[in-house]
Amino acid sequence: MTDWILFIPELYTLAAAGVFFFFCLGRARPGRDYAAAMVLSAAGLVLTVCSAGFEGLIFEGVYRVDLYSQVFKVLIYSGFFLVVCLCADLSGVDETRHSEFYLLLCLCTLAMMLLASSVHLLTLYISLEISSYSLYVLVYLRRGSSQRVKPAFQYFVMGAAASAVMLFGFALVYGAFGSAHMAELMHQVPARIHEPLVFTGFVLSLSGFFFKLAVFPFHFWAPDAYEAAPHQVSAYIATASKVAAIAILVRMIALTGGQGDRVAWVLIFVSVASMTAGNLAALIQKDIKRLLAFSSVAHAGYVMIGILSANAMGYAGAVFYGLSLMVMKFVCFMVVVKASDGGRNIDTEALAGLHHRAPVLALALLLALFGLAGIPPTIGFTAKLLVFRAAMDQGLLWLVIVAMFNVVISLYYYLLVLKAAYYTESEGRPREVALSVPLKCLAGAMIFLMVAGGLWPGYMIVLAESMTAGLLP
Repeated sequence: MTDWILFIPELYTLAAAGVFFFFCLGRARPGRDYAAAMVLSAAGLVLTVCSAGFEGLIFEGVYRVDLYSQVFKVLIYSGFFLVVCLCADLSGVDETRHSEFYLLLCLCTLAMMLLASSVHLLTLYISLEISSYSLYVLVYLRRGSSQRVKPAFQYFVMGAAASAVMLFGFALVYGAFGSAHMAELMHQVPARIHEPLVFTGFVLSLSGFFFKLAVFPFHFWAPDAYEAAPHQVSAYIATASKVAAIAILVRMIALTGGQGDRVAWVLIFVSVASMTAGNLAALIQKDIKRLLAFSSVAHAGYVMIGILSANAMGYAGAVFYGLSLMVMKFVCFMVVVKASDGGRNIDTEALAGLHHRAPVLALALLLALFGLAGIPPTIGFTAKLLVFRAAMDQGLLWLVIVAMFNVVISLYYYLLVLKAAYYTESEGRPREVALSVPLKCLAGAMIFLMVAGGLWPGYMIVLAESMTAGLLP
């Protein structure tokens, strides 16, 4: 099998980006851009799924194509396709910038796919930077919002700072081992992780990925960026971007081979702080997107529980959690897109009477919020069960108890949203929520996934375990 066959999904995505680049050079035609994005993203998803069985090392061993990376690429491309499905009404972006919008989405998706397969510190850094800079610009594309400049600039500055710290950590790791290949580091890091130079370099190296996942204390950009960005961009950050961050964090933590108590305590602090800060901050939020942003910070803490467990169940649980987050967060943002007027931000009161205006959408929101809160029989409950079980296997019962307290806190603000959607009647004439047949089918598919992932998660768990088996020592 030649190198080019292994690289087909990435080459296709680059070609799709080239299509939108040429669209940028001509006259703005939003209808054409959306149709092209739907066709290209759907075809790319099919191609990525068909390529899931490919395996091999290419580009002098710095790029690994295996089951782990291929499944994550499918998830990333699924997030891309789902976000494009929400772009029929791209009112939050100026019509003259639609081509640039899809171009940046393609480039960001490509970079995240590269990130999933990168097994060299330099390719990791380059892939992360390409995806990050695409998102910085996408946040700024919000039309008619005078408040978008500060959050976009804040996002950029914090991202650049995290990137610089991460690069310094990479330099320390390279200086300690004389190699930047993960295959070589995997055999050397566990025995030397207690050394101050190795420990410091490794922890600093994680900062860029912590920023991507929005864990404490790298989360301050999230609420402002979510609020200021177009709804579809916020959805993309909450879904595809988080999946990519989980992919590389699991691969990086696996380098320790489960060794290093000090690394574990750093990750435990990050997990507890993220859960607590995210949930407490979400309690007072009225804007739905800010609430979802702080919710993402809290869920990053739950994901870290699985990752820091550093065992087969923990890694598989983190992967499964990434899938569940993508589905549930997408549903929440689908509701935001359809319930908003002209791309404006909405608060919980805007969802009043949603069960009358769009019953299918309200049901999807109900299951998504129940899943985010970890209530059975949803996919979110299964995800939390997996990561909590992995932590208990490592003797971290107290961490699971802390997480359960945070789950109880999160119930409050999720139920407030559901109260607005189901028990609050809108004043005056409510705004109609028109759902096309394809969007109703998409909502139905999300409902099925959220229920099936809770009742029959066996196949997905086995797949997650198969993916992560190669990461174990």
